[in-house]
Amino acid sequence: MQVGIAAISYHLPETVLDNASLAAANPRFQPEKVKAKTGIDRRHVAAPDETAVDLAVAAGERLFTESGIDRTSVDHLIFCTQAPDYFLPTSACVVHGRLGLPAEAGAVDINLGCSGFVYGLGLASGLIHSGQASRVLLLTADTYSKFIDVEDLSVRSIFGDGSAATLVEAGGGSIGPFVYGTDGKGAEHLIVPTGGLRAPVDEASPDDGYIIHGGRRRAGRPLHMNGPEVFNFSIAAVPAAVRALLHKAALTMADVDLFVFHQANTTMLEALRRKLEIPVERFFVDLADAGNTVSSTIPIALRRAASQGRLQAGDRVMLVGFGVGYSWAATLLTWC
Repeated sequence: MQVGIAAISYHLPETVLDNASLAAANPRFQPEKVKAKTGIDRRHVAAPDETAVDLAVAAGERLFTESGIDRTSVDHLIFCTQAPDYFLPTSACVVHGRLGLPAEAGAVDINLGCSGFVYGLGLASGLIHSGQASRVLLLTADTYSKFIDVEDLSVRSIFGDGSAATLVEAGGGSIGPFVYGTDGKGAEHLIVPTGGLRAPVDEASPDDGYIIHGGRRRAGRPLHMNGPEVFNFSIAAVPAAVRALLHKAALTMADVDLFVFHQANTTMLEALRRKLEIPVERFFVDLADAGNTVSSTIPIALRRAASQGRLQAGDRVMLVGFGVGYSWAATLLTWC
């Protein structure tokens, strides 16, 4: 049975935070240096009352409109987010209801970040190959802006909010094989340390909190990223994953038409491209106007690559997601 990607749509929040706006709010911020280091001009941020569930629903609705796909034909929903509305119920169930999907359709959350899209493709492909589903809606959405202290320019300049909807179905194209990896020892290097049950916070005592976009104070400690450690991890893990995937598929680098990696930032991507000796014309980078949208960077990049003519029917594409966890995953797909 062939399994492929039938359609991708994405949604970015209305509010735009550009480098000039960040500089106006903080004199230490130098727009030209940030652009040179990250490749990012602006990023979109969710409104104070807008959540990852809202973004996911918007992306799903856009996919149904743009592709003309009947929502009643979806028989499984996978929702990847690290910013759920509630501890319970499952966010996928909430999204299922708001999208009006069939009662017979399954719905499940996966809590993964930068590797989440590739993991989601693996799960969707497995559901279809095993006969449990024939058409899977994979939604990715994150709102890291709600975890970031406005004074932390190192992460505020990188991350943007966004969502994507990807329809995976039996039919044309192909997905696989897959390789995965995890190193939980790196968890502390990209983490929101408080707010869960390990380290709960008291919303009634915000004095120890931090300010997020929109001027609201949140209790607890904000997102922490040890940039050098995350960089070192990525430079080691990604090339190894690429080589492992090529070996598993009995292919060489020359057999891949386009490489689409998690759009972390241009410094990271360029270092990986050079280490792997990938020609510029076969390496896709497009994050200037959206930033690092975590689990949605790869599907957004795929949609944009196709729109720009960089991706044609029949092309073999390598996808690699890597980051928070530490977690990584890679796969090959044939575009259709």
